[in-house]
Amino acid sequence: MARYQIYVTYKQGIFDPAGATAERALQQMEFDEVDSVRIGKYITLEVAGEPDAAQRARVETMCEKLLANPVIEDYRIESES
Repeated sequence: MARYQIYVTYKQGIFDPAGATAERALQQMEFDEVDSVRIGKYITLEVAGEPDAAQRARVETMCEKLLANPVIEDYRIESES
């Protein structure tokens, strides 16, 4: 079994409403050192079989078709195996 961690964030220049809300709240709480907040998604996938290039390509396809919106989001895949 292989395990993958997927990090999904908005692309640079795309408005991040959750990040903007958190940024304003932190500044209102007098955390003035905060310049920017970006909030994304963290996904863990456990996939049957041994990790290889074909399996990694399938995980990339999962990201492009469902787990991330490639028009407005970037994603990064890390493998534990």
